[in-house]
Amino acid sequence: MRGIFIALGRSLRSLLRLDVFGHLIWPGIVSALLWMIVAVLSWSALVGTIVQWIEGLGWGIGEQVSASALMAGIVLLLVKIAVAFSFVPLFYVTSAALVALVALPMMLDRVAQRDYADLEQRRGGTNMGSIVNTLVALLWFSIIIIVSLPLWLVPGVALVAPLLATGWLNQRIFSYDALMRHADRDELTRLRQELRPPLLLLGGGTALLAYVPVLNIVAPALSGLAFVHFLLETLRRERGASIPTPEPGVSARDTATSSPS
Repeated sequence: MRGIFIALGRSLRSLLRLDVFGHLIWPGIVSALLWMIVAVLSWSALVGTIVQWIEGLGWGIGEQVSASALMAGIVLLLVKIAVAFSFVPLFYVTSAALVALVALPMMLDRVAQRDYADLEQRRGGTNMGSIVNTLVALLWFSIIIIVSLPLWLVPGVALVAPLLATGWLNQRIFSYDALMRHADRDELTRLRQELRPPLLLLGGGTALLAYVPVLNIVAPALSGLAFVHFLLETLRRERGASIPTPEPGVSARDTATSSPS
């Protein structure tokens, strides 16, 4: 937990750097403009289609909605809330994809040069691996959202379901991108598996920012930065702990250069 708070603090500190802030802001702005236009153009059609679908349900549900003005009003309100919330993960996933594929590699260069210059780059990942990982994650995210959509009419589910899915998406795409240049192949695979619980916690915590006005513009990029700081610091500590301690009277240089007789 302490490592997560340290990573979040360092991410906020990175916000003050102009060469990083520019990459934090543009993915959210592009994504917000795109989905605002889509929402305005499709709002009436989406709400009307869902209401008609509910009115056509069997087991007497449709008849109850059609026969009661109060029930129809409640259903209409719930549908509008669900549709509004559905644009949040769409906005976030578009922004997260832009961050993972374009912005984060650029931010990683700048952050690594300043805060992790001592960490050897072993390049266990590749740009193509990042693209494939992001696309697969987006596919699974879309499936999760689509399958859970009928449950969004239940009060509270429209908030919790996309939040959990977004938290999973964060840890899936940003953990790879954060490590792909500095970790070797074994470290890249092993750390993502061993650290799955804190990575999910970090992903879910930063996903909450998607529902905070203004902050949601930079939420995906800030999440990516938090994963960079958390995982690179973890990698630094792990490699430092693996360096053998020299015996008394033997220098570290002698230990590194000595060979078996």
